Amino acid sequence: MTTTPLTRYDRGMLRLMNDRRSRPLYATAARRRLAVAAHVVLTAAIGGLMTYSSLTEGQPIWAFVVMAALLLPWMVATGAINAATRGLLELRERALDERQSAERARVQARAHRAMTLLLAATAAGLLTAGAVDGKAPTAYAAPVLIAVLVVHWLMPLWVAGLTAQDEPAEDNSPAP
Repeated sequence: MTTTPLTRYDRGMLRLMNDRRSRPLYATAARRRLAVAAHVVLTAAIGGLMTYSSLTEGQPIWAFVVMAALLLPWMVATGAINAATRGLLELRERALDERQSAERARVQARAHRAMTLLLAATAAGLLTAGAVDGKAPTAYAAPVLIAVLVVHWLMPLWVAGLTAQDEPAEDNSPAP
């Protein structure tokens, strides 16, 4: 097996993803779950505001201001999840060891299964709404599909953040 050498970009990303200064944000499983939950809530809020502004007659400027304000905590939560997983999904394959490559495959498989269920539920919901209403809910189809696309894009990150393991405690005791 030939290994491709790491580029300067790969080394920089590896160094960034393994920077331990942000460790207090994700040191425990509860904090990682909180970061993922905050990320999900912020993503839903931004998506809801985008949907609201696209479905309203006027262009409410307040919705764009609130979205812009929510982007900063969204980016911090994204960074916390990426740091907790040590860049599992952000690093190129050549920068990962065998254990990380296997974990990436597991995370992507779980995310794929979750997205399959979400897509099936979304399709069933749209079909049910169309059957009850007597027509297809065309006004909501585009925002719903965009929301599902965003969730599809972020699902691996959320699954990785939820399944990340605690790091082993550092042993500071003197050697015998």
